[in-house]
Amino acid sequence: MKKVFILLSSLLIATLCVSQKDSTVKKKDRRRDVLIQTTMGDIVIRLSDSTPLHRDNFLKLFKVGYYDSLLFHRVIKDFMVQAGDPNSKRAAPGQPLGNGGPGYTVPAEIRVTLFHKKGVIAAARTGDNVNPTKASSGSQFYIVKGKTFTDPGLDSLETMRLNRKIPVAQREVYKTIGGTPHLDQAYTVYGEVVSGLDVVDKIAAVPTSSAQDRDRPLQDVRIIKTKLVKRKKK
Repeated sequence: MKKVFILLSSLLIATLCVSQKDSTVKKKDRRRDVLIQTTMGDIVIRLSDSTPLHRDNFLKLFKVGYYDSLLFHRVIKDFMVQAGDPNSKRAAPGQPLGNGGPGYTVPAEIRVTLFHKKGVIAAARTGDNVNPTKASSGSQFYIVKGKTFTDPGLDSLETMRLNRKIPVAQREVYKTIGGTPHLDQAYTVYGEVVSGLDVVDKIAAVPTSSAQDRDRPLQDVRIIKTKLVKRKKK
């Protein structure tokens, strides 16, 4: 019995060591893309080196399989699709979601050059009233679906909501590709979809609840598995 106990203890220690090693972000990991396999198709994301704290946090969570089996728990048509709540893994139908996380936040890394065009990934967070530094959720993210804008629409947004001018180059993107410009400089954008934007479109179009689990898809859209993959040229 003692030998068995020693063997099991050794295996447990070895497992813990491997898990710890697997969560370490290495230089080669930063040169890879991240693959999100969902029940509606595959999405490949390229993380930004301009936001190293968010990049490395996301990579660390990917390496330990944190997102495996989680739901896209919040979906709003022509806006965004959101995931990353660990409470969604075994959530019952109708259960409200969106408050779960790893127990820490990530300091904001808001960059003027990273804006909310269609297809970017950004960090969810709590509101300014309780989070004036705009710190990000440790795990919850959203991918922008958005919509296209006209010049008058962007002019109105600048005046009524932003109180600032949108850079000319970004205006052109919002008029062609689309996005959610009202979120710029308020949330940390830290990467973008390089493959599978059509999957984001499909997820964004699913019917959602209007009950207490508002904006949760009526039929679960689940992340099956996540992994790091070799980076391909755009």
